[in-house]
Amino acid sequence: GVVLGGDLSRAATVTIDVVAIGSMSGTAPPGRGGARPGDVLWVTGALGGARAALRSWQHGTEPHPDARAAFAAPEPRLRAGRWLARHGAPARAMLDLSDGLAGDVHHLAARSRVAARVDLERLPLGPGVERAAAEDGQSPSAFAARGGEDYELLAALPPDFAEPEAEAFRAACGVNLSAVGLIEEGAGVRFVPDGLLEGYDHFA
Repeated sequence: GVVLGGDLSRAATVTIDVVAIGSMSGTAPPGRGGARPGDVLWVTGALGGARAALRSWQHGTEPHPDARAAFAAPEPRLRAGRWLARHGAPARAMLDLSDGLAGDVHHLAARSRVAARVDLERLPLGPGVERAAAEDGQSPSAFAARGGEDYELLAALPPDFAEPEAEAFRAACGVNLSAVGLIEEGAGVRFVPDGLLEGYDHFA
């Protein structure tokens, strides 16, 4: 059979999962496979807050309140996704960052058959990230890139989507939008300045 995704792991106890199935009308949303060389990579919101909260709990400390909220009550970016799919220079490829930017950008690049470059210094950092990263001996941006469960969006947008369009997005959706990288010819993903980063692997 074909593995389509979801929770793929092992446990010593019985686990009950819930699956939601639905439909949509109107314009189909962009998938992972439409990015083209020259497109710019943008992310919504901030990254790493959920991982910072989890790290705090694992070490017996109370996380930053906003990090706790990022982990316990993530906000689905439904309005943001619809806006990016339909306005201005619409997204050519898009996915949520459930497995962390370091992992999910690989999925987008592979499906689109392109290369991607991510500038770690441009990542928008979530609450509690700097403290958690320092305690783990990592750079805040690498810590945030490896963190999953933020459920922000990664979108490849045409190069004519620029800051004025990003401001219109912020006004309409109430969430920040940050340019963090570039789609290039070739294959694979390069993180500047750290080189190679890996996100969450369901099969590890």
